[in-house]
Amino acid sequence: MNSFTDPAILFFIFGLFAGLFKSNLEIPTQISRFLSLYLLMALGLKGGFALAKTGFTADVLVSLGCAVLLAITIPLLAYQVLRKFVSGFDAAAVAATYGSVSAVTFITATQILDLKQIEYGGHMAAAMALMESPAIIIAIVLANGLRRKQMGSDVGGGAINTLSETRLSVRKLLHESFTDGAQLLLLGSLLIGIVSGEAGQIVMRPFSVDLFKGLLAFFLLDMGLLAAKNIPGLLRQSALVFVFGIIAPLFHASLALGLAKLSGLSIGDTILLMVLASSASYIAVPAVVRYAIPEATPSLYVGLSLGLTFPLNLLFGIPLYVHLASAV
Repeated sequence: MNSFTDPAILFFIFGLFAGLFKSNLEIPTQISRFLSLYLLMALGLKGGFALAKTGFTADVLVSLGCAVLLAITIPLLAYQVLRKFVSGFDAAAVAATYGSVSAVTFITATQILDLKQIEYGGHMAAAMALMESPAIIIAIVLANGLRRKQMGSDVGGGAINTLSETRLSVRKLLHESFTDGAQLLLLGSLLIGIVSGEAGQIVMRPFSVDLFKGLLAFFLLDMGLLAAKNIPGLLRQSALVFVFGIIAPLFHASLALGLAKLSGLSIGDTILLMVLASSASYIAVPAVVRYAIPEATPSLYVGLSLGLTFPLNLLFGIPLYVHLASAV
């Protein structure tokens, strides 16, 4: 089954067209929130059950190390490129968006791998959790550096105040990263899966496996509607922004492919690492960036990730990454 005949992907396409044609179809916010939490919980349990069987081997640690390295490298590279055609604050916000990850893209990729019977490690759910925060921290530090430069001649006390603000922002962010509801649910479910093991897997199968595909399709319908709403704002952006939104995910995926090849990761883990590296956050990062970098333009970083990169990854990117990883 390819992407364009997978029911979950077809529901995303249906939602995309329904939104573009101004349909009044909508998923209530609370239901959408529930679906998101369900998918994270089911993914965490699945990863935990797999880790209970394999344990934390050297391969697991290597995969997690690769994920963290990419989470640091990608936003730094993206920021340097983006500074050439958008403001510094916008560059930091977009770099954070593309340096972080999309849980829905990752979850969809795991379903495609299951359908193709390609094995992957449950620890990749932990890799996704580890990749969420580094880019946001880097973006906040970069933004505070820009503010410090803008202060000009007020070097003394202003610099000290800005440095203090940076420390407070990073400390606050680290606390929120580990206590955020969605993130905590994913990590907690992962731990519960490890502790309960095979017995827990049998008990939870009707919840975490049998219902998963249908609820994922329902959630992707909502994602299609949301993506359509962000496209008009995206169309007002520079053509270079569009080029970045198309080229950057492919480049980031190629970095992940090269790193996975050097590290000797399995095909399944390589594909998921490519998916994580190429994805862009449209939920967690925007929520933090709106507060931490108010100078940035929300229609830019949200529109680019949700209106362009998310659909392209879902429809074309994941099949391409499966093909490339299998070939290499």
